[in-house]
Amino acid sequence: MRLSGGAEPSEEQVGVMVRQVVAHHLPTCHLMLMTTSPHSPVFAAIRRHMRSGVAVVVSSPDQHHHHIEEALFGDSALACRGLILHLHEGSNNDTDALRMLERTGLWKRPETKVLVVGGSARVKGVLLHSSLRNTVHGVYLALHQDPAASIAPGEAAIRRSLPYSAVSQEVSVYRRCLYCSGGDAGVSFVHRWNISLLAGRQNYTKIASLHPYLLNEMSLHSLPRTAESLRDMNGHKFRVTTLPNFPYTDYRRESGEPGAAVTPLDSLNGRFLDTFAAFFNFTYVMRENPTRSFGYLGADGQYSGMVGELQREEVELCMILAPTAARFEVIDYLRLEPADTLVILSLKPTLLPAHLSLLRPFTTSLWIALVACMVAWGLVLWLLQRAWRLLTQDFDITLPTALTYSWGALLEKPPDDPSINTSGQVLVGWWLVFCLIISTGFKSSLIAHLTVQGRSRTLESLQDLVEADSWRWGSEKNLFNGAPVDFFRKQKSPVMKKIYGEMELLDLEAVMNKILDGRFSLIIFKKFIQILIASKYTDSYGQTPFYMSREEFNVLACLGWGIRLGAPYLSEFVRVHAHLEDAGVVPLWTEEVIARRVKENREAARLDQDTGQGFSAQEDENEVVLGLDHLQGAFYLLFLGSCVAMVTLLLEIFLPP
Repeated sequence: MRLSGGAEPSEEQVGVMVRQVVAHHLPTCHLMLMTTSPHSPVFAAIRRHMRSGVAVVVSSPDQHHHHIEEALFGDSALACRGLILHLHEGSNNDTDALRMLERTGLWKRPETKVLVVGGSARVKGVLLHSSLRNTVHGVYLALHQDPAASIAPGEAAIRRSLPYSAVSQEVSVYRRCLYCSGGDAGVSFVHRWNISLLAGRQNYTKIASLHPYLLNEMSLHSLPRTAESLRDMNGHKFRVTTLPNFPYTDYRRESGEPGAAVTPLDSLNGRFLDTFAAFFNFTYVMRENPTRSFGYLGADGQYSGMVGELQREEVELCMILAPTAARFEVIDYLRLEPADTLVILSLKPTLLPAHLSLLRPFTTSLWIALVACMVAWGLVLWLLQRAWRLLTQDFDITLPTALTYSWGALLEKPPDDPSINTSGQVLVGWWLVFCLIISTGFKSSLIAHLTVQGRSRTLESLQDLVEADSWRWGSEKNLFNGAPVDFFRKQKSPVMKKIYGEMELLDLEAVMNKILDGRFSLIIFKKFIQILIASKYTDSYGQTPFYMSREEFNVLACLGWGIRLGAPYLSEFVRVHAHLEDAGVVPLWTEEVIARRVKENREAARLDQDTGQGFSAQEDENEVVLGLDHLQGAFYLLFLGSCVAMVTLLLEIFLPP
């Protein structure tokens, strides 16, 4: 290679030059040296001047990319990685080497620092190659002839005092610019470097004492840092895909075509996006996902929906996405806010049937136990008196008499004491004590149940849904997809399997009407349904026909943005979001967005007190006046007793004694 002035460069000078760059910019990084020509003298010089432990790889058509990937990214504990790529002039393997780097996944590691040494004709083609599309630190040292090189003020006098060999050979330094003018990737010139100044430490010391310009030129301190190169994206236009899910995302469709551009409305993710756009100086165009799907993994390993758009790099970020282990293999993720919880929405509990009010003070099991005790006690009394008769030849009592006494004692109106001995009297005495306790408890409980009207049981959990008789459940079809579906589908619990297997997916209006019809529940995200109820199903007194379960359950770890894999701006987005989160902005924005939307919806609908659809009639009153409706059970019992007496009379008439 021949440089300016026609002098033949020393390969050692190139090696020293690369060593200087490594010493200032890659001092603690794990390094890999890659070349397209292992027999090149320049490559040999670079290798000699590298520190020990540097991995060396030769690019060739038969080289497997896993070998390069292991050499560069094998140790996950490494915090810094650097790649030194030597492209030999005259070699035809440059394109193969870059393709090999793309297969190794270099584009997935934006923080990997890349230093390329090669000819000036390849600068743009190399730095703008797709394998480096996400690389933040990409520097190209171009060895070329440039007789018209510019000289800084005061530099000419210094160069005249040096040997000819110290001023005749120069290198142009270029860097990859992620967001140059207009926001697109490009190549920018950094400065020109005289490599012959590095021929020996004596010259280096002399130059440093004569003028600081060349010392700064040799150390490459002017290369930008990561944050500096990403802070201003120069109006780069982000492609954003989204789905409606208020309060996290919201937009207005401008056209009915699938995938058409939409106009974002005020929402939590919209505020994040506008804040980032102002801070990093970028713009964006937002489109609705054509399939209105978060994304499912297909048999071919490709995702559908928004995740699929990210995987194919058709968009740069998607809004309102939940993280899963499978998605992390094809996308990056930015956590923005805690995930919303699922709740069960049903009709408010209704008043229990009034004709069963007399039975309600005791549970079913207590009524069964009470009847069993009454029959057992009467049977014991009858057997005890019969045994006494066999011993004393005295009169005894019949079984119906004993049962009638046990029944009468419970009603506090027992007939004459049927016992004929002391043991029978003791048995009767304890039965009367038992009846006193039971009757006192029944009367006090009956008064309480008649005063405070009983209501049907609320559904607080998925277990309650499964156990309820003839009950159905469902969800909103646009919200119940993606990660929530994966959560229910992968559960092994019989309850979760039944919930998922019998889930009805309907549009929002249809599912709300089913709840109002009764015996139907909606499994839905809490914030979403709270906004809907406050906007459309709450009257001016704050009354609503719906009941939301107190028990909430999480199906998502968090919510945030899906970012295309290897995006260089992800770390900066995380940093800015951390500042916003520490300042308490997330809960503040959430409250503001929800309150504003509810106010707008209610003003648009002009709700009045009748919006509650007649549900307020069942609300508790301060005073309860007992009426026929409350005590209708007593009349039913009287009718039942009369029927039993009539049947008994017929049996006495027609059956022989």
